[in-house]
Amino acid sequence: MGTAIQAAAIPGFVKPPPDLEQLYERYAETVYQSALRVTGNSSDAEDALQVVFLRLVNHRLETPGEALDKYFRRAAVNAAIDILRRKKWQAEVELDPAREYTAKESTALLKERIRRSLAKVPPEDAELFVLCYLEGHSYDELAMQMGVERGTIGSRLHRIRAVLKKEMSR
Repeated sequence: MGTAIQAAAIPGFVKPPPDLEQLYERYAETVYQSALRVTGNSSDAEDALQVVFLRLVNHRLETPGEALDKYFRRAAVNAAIDILRRKKWQAEVELDPAREYTAKESTALLKERIRRSLAKVPPEDAELFVLCYLEGHSYDELAMQMGVERGTIGSRLHRIRAVLKKEMSR
């Protein structure tokens, strides 16, 4: 309660509508975790969390009455992908072909390469890939969400995997 009073005392502070506060309380963790799976970085996941809710405030977006969980997961994935696209990637370490990396190092390097590659594919492809392989949605769920046939999802994912594989081999 003390924080709300302090925040309200800040010049220019506008208290969000009660329904937005309720949405934030209910879905902030979902948004954060979804963004974290995409970005692999807590700071970027927090940025994505802010983006999702600021879009609701600034654009007065209407959230769908049903399936809010799916709406917020998808919004988080999109915001996280946008953040990855804006980042200027810099390799922290050069890979030494003569060195053998531990499983943990190899996994971290692979995830980073996937993130870099995802930032280079069209947004709708990156979103579909993330929803399927990072969020764990089934082909049937994705087909229903996107209003297409299950086979279309399968063929799109096959094509996306081929593009990512080619991108990662560079």
